[in-house]
Amino acid sequence: MRRIYFLAPNKAIAKKIVEELLLARIEARHIHVVAKQGTPMEDLPEASHLQKSDLIPALEQGLTVGGATGMLVGLAAVALPGVPVLAGGAILASTLAGAGFGAWVSGMIGSSVGNRRIQQFEEAIEKGEFLFMADVPKERGEEIETLIKVHHPDAEFGGTEPEMPAFP
Repeated sequence: MRRIYFLAPNKAIAKKIVEELLLARIEARHIHVVAKQGTPMEDLPEASHLQKSDLIPALEQGLTVGGATGMLVGLAAVALPGVPVLAGGAILASTLAGAGFGAWVSGMIGSSVGNRRIQQFEEAIEKGEFLFMADVPKERGEEIETLIKVHHPDAEFGGTEPEMPAFP
C-alpha cells in the first residue's frame, strides 16, 4: 500500500472525492480525512487516532532502539567474567526486554504527539481545508492521483509515502 496525501479546499469537494475514490474501488477503511477541530465531518471518513498521531513510527523506532540497546547490554553481560553458560539466553532475553520496553515507552510518547507527516498541512487544515490520506495499492497510486487531478484541479497534492504497514 502507498499513502497519498492531498488537500480538498472545501467539504463539497471532499465529499465528491470520497465518492470517486469509492467508485475507483478504494475501500472506505483506506480513506482518512483530517479537518479543523470542531468541523462536522458528516459522511466523510474521519482519520482515527492512529493516523493523527505518531504512534506507529514511534513504536517502530522504540522497538529498534530498545532491541539494539538490550542486545548491547546482553553482550556486555556475557563479556563479564563468571557469567553462566546460558550466555545466548542472556543476550536473547535482554534484547527482547529492551525491544519491549523501548516499544512501550516510545509508543506512549508517540500516541500523544501529532503525526509528523500531517504537520506540514496544519496551516491549510486551520484555514478550513480537508486533508486526505488515501491508502492505495502501489500499482494504482499514479492512477488515483491522475483521477483526482483531472476531476478536481483545485485539489492540492502533498506527496506520497512509499509503503504503509498493513495494520494502520
